[in-house]
Amino acid sequence: MIRTDRPAGALQEPHLPVQAKLAAAWTSFMFLYIYVDYLALYKPGFIDEIRAGVVHEFDTGPTFVTLALTLMAAPILMILLSTTLPARVNRAANLVVATLYVPVSVYNADGESWTYLSFYGLSIGLELLLLAFILRAAWTWPRGTRVAAGRDLAEARL
Repeated sequence: MIRTDRPAGALQEPHLPVQAKLAAAWTSFMFLYIYVDYLALYKPGFIDEIRAGVVHEFDTGPTFVTLALTLMAAPILMILLSTTLPARVNRAANLVVATLYVPVSVYNADGESWTYLSFYGLSIGLELLLLAFILRAAWTWPRGTRVAAGRDLAEARL
């Protein structure tokens, strides 16, 4: 029989690596990012604008679709990179990419009517919360214990 200090019925909280938390946050971000774009198709006149070759006053030519793919590819790749990159590079990549996506998320409300304030307010707010989580998780990445180099050298000589 195994004894614990926890009261009976208490749920255990297994340790989740930072990489898994970051990958989960980027996955959540991507679902939200995609569904906001999808739900925007339901706004009256939006599909007509796409058919006319315009999205948010931008022509939908090769440059637009390349930039749109780039904006989607970075967080998509961060899901994989968060689980595969070495810790130091991983931390830096998450800090940089999440920081760059804060203004991208806020820009989504540019030029929108007040009619959709709740939609864009909620979606941007949720995106910013996820980005804040990513920034905090990367910033507070646990560090290994480090012993003073001089003491290591002294112990090695003994």
